[in-house]
Amino acid sequence: MRDHIHEQSVLEIRLLEISLGELSARLAVPLIGDGATRVSRVAQLTNADAKSLSFLGDARYRRHLAVTGAAAVILKEADAQSAKVPVLISDNPYLTFAKAARILYPQPPVIGGIHPSAIVDESARVDATAWIGPTAVLEAHVVVAARAFIGPGCILAEGVSVDEDCRLIARVTLCAGTRVGKRALIHPGAVIGREGFGFARDGERWIRIPQVGRTVLGDDVEIGANTSVDRGAIEDTVIGDGVKLDNHIQVGHNVTIGDNTAVVSNTGISGSTRIGRNCTIAGAVGIAGHLDIGDDVHFTGMAMVTRSFTEPGVYSSGIPAMPIADWRRNVVRFRHLDDLTRRVKQLEASIQTMSEAQGRGES
Repeated sequence: MRDHIHEQSVLEIRLLEISLGELSARLAVPLIGDGATRVSRVAQLTNADAKSLSFLGDARYRRHLAVTGAAAVILKEADAQSAKVPVLISDNPYLTFAKAARILYPQPPVIGGIHPSAIVDESARVDATAWIGPTAVLEAHVVVAARAFIGPGCILAEGVSVDEDCRLIARVTLCAGTRVGKRALIHPGAVIGREGFGFARDGERWIRIPQVGRTVLGDDVEIGANTSVDRGAIEDTVIGDGVKLDNHIQVGHNVTIGDNTAVVSNTGISGSTRIGRNCTIAGAVGIAGHLDIGDDVHFTGMAMVTRSFTEPGVYSSGIPAMPIADWRRNVVRFRHLDDLTRRVKQLEASIQTMSEAQGRGES
């Protein structure tokens, strides 16, 4: 029995069991099939079992419906006839699956208290329903609101405030003055509110410019592992409501990111850039400083953003991978682009001169 439990994931140990009838009602989607069937986990179509809920989001995988061992599948109405098991009908199966997974794998409730190894300044205010984990440090005038979870090893520097229902998983550092809105989820190793990269040149030396702004996170923000968000140099760095930042992202000082924008890992955003609402920034994008990015702007992976983009749309740059022999030939050609451009301009000028001469009747 001990070995069996050891093999289970922590999430599986906490999972719930629910009938399809209740799940259909909670998700507000139609059910075709036996409502008494019960599910307790999620799985892919190809490895699901009799307690698993799966989904079909891409018609290319419809063939798996005939052989899946799932207890039920979430899919579009057009695919329902192909299923041999009960189905939940949804216009957006992936979204409905996400909501179902949240029901089956609920977050454990926060039990209020302060671990004996935590260090909490006497001026800090911690709601009785919040949890302060082992070796966490809360400095002077920190405020932690109801049902917040401050995990092991977190550091909340002077004047930090964390609003209701936030979860700082572990080893999160919130530097002085940082404000975190409701229901934020911050993953291990994130550093929020560190001093921005601000220096002035003094001959051959760099002189640090004090960074006196704050970092302010809105509600429902998620920040991934080892992501860093710098405090403002003068005004605040602001991360809007619903923003999702992946792992290993650098957000520079005085950046503003609008509501519901998502940024994927290894992206760097330089200081004082303003990014609008509902944008998506794919992996390893580099964004220069002091730019304006409008609402509904989407950058594909590894794009180099060196100017402002204010119109909605999808933008790309970078060169996709290719066989090395092709790449080497193209590198040689790159070196001749400037010469080729000059030659084309000369030819165009010659053609223009010839056309004008013909128009005047000259031979």
